[in-house]
Amino acid sequence: MTADPPPDGPDAADPPSADPQLAERVDTVLERLRGAARRAGRAEHDVRILLATKTRTPVEIAAAVRAFRDRGHDVAVGENRAQEIAKHDDPALAALDPAPERHFIGRLQTNKAKDAVAFARVIHSVDRDDLIDALARRAELAERDVDVMIQVNTSGEESKGGYAPRADAVAAAIARAADTGRLRPVGLMTIGTNTEEESAVRASLATLRELRDEIAAPGVTRLSMGMSRDLEIAVEEGATVVRLGSAVFGPRPA
Repeated sequence: MTADPPPDGPDAADPPSADPQLAERVDTVLERLRGAARRAGRAEHDVRILLATKTRTPVEIAAAVRAFRDRGHDVAVGENRAQEIAKHDDPALAALDPAPERHFIGRLQTNKAKDAVAFARVIHSVDRDDLIDALARRAELAERDVDVMIQVNTSGEESKGGYAPRADAVAAAIARAADTGRLRPVGLMTIGTNTEEESAVRASLATLRELRDEIAAPGVTRLSMGMSRDLEIAVEEGATVVRLGSAVFGPRPA
């Protein structure tokens, strides 16, 4: 049974942190999540929080994991860059018991497939056929199965990777991954439209949910969508995983 969250405000049980505002930011994130979940008729624990850890130190990550756990949320950690994977074996993170679940969420080159397979339980950013093939080869060599999410470019922005937001294209990618025997498609992932116009952001996230429901592939249920700025919209549109960086850790160092 999940513990009830404490009242708003810093938790007196929080361990000392180099970041005195961490507890306040975590409480704010959880209040945003609860509010959006209420509006959508969902439970807050229907949504998994994934910490986007690009450029963050092991000490920062460990402190954030503990802060969420103190409030009844067992968050996962998501790395954006293959070159930063090694930091997750730092003693500060190794001391967490249980260890947080590891995800890979960034753009991935095929020559880094081995690193991602060794690191992650779930790879979110599976955005093209050659990456599916590379990940499958590495998973076979490692003799392990890996959960994957098919990335869909629902915004149509050229700067973003992903399959076209058509049911036939996404269904074909799901089938290609499943047919490898080593990759298990468990959901779809997208990055919302980069705009301040809420209706455009909402449409890009709603498209992912609609594709999942239209394709209705067995086992493909998760929706990885929503970041710090569009958390509420993502939850209202059905996200099951939200990827949070600056809302938890604060702005990245310049």
